[in-house]
Amino acid sequence: MLEESLENVTPTAPATDPPSAKKAVKEKPPAVESKPFAEFIQQDYFPALTKALAERGVTDLHVALERSKIAVKGFETAPECSQVIGSWNGGKRQFNIYFLDDDIQGQRAISCVDFGHIASTIESFLVLDRKMTLDLLVLGLVLRLNSQKWLLRN
Repeated sequence: MLEESLENVTPTAPATDPPSAKKAVKEKPPAVESKPFAEFIQQDYFPALTKALAERGVTDLHVALERSKIAVKGFETAPECSQVIGSWNGGKRQFNIYFLDDDIQGQRAISCVDFGHIASTIESFLVLDRKMTLDLLVLGLVLRLNSQKWLLRN
């Protein structure tokens, strides 16, 4: 008898919320790092960098984005690349960040020069396995310039 009553039972679908009752999923705005390279550098990186260095006493920072050869001895024949060039203290201190692939996620290098000399060394800059962000780019440069003893004295 129990078997007969089970045969007549039709399974019901589990109750679900109607589609209109589901919460609207908020989409995140695209990250600033996903902008085209030159747009990101000029609209986001320069203001953030200027602010960070101003907080550390650099008041006459001039930054520019250029595409030119690497101005380091021994790299005269290297191809051109995009460079963030920053100078202050009346042009006496200068850093160059080289973006070899025109991409913040690509290979990067840095050089620092004092008193208008030509750089003699180039170093890798922020070699990380992580995704590069605006904050990392700013912090990396601030730490590098501080290790140069250009921002804070020990």
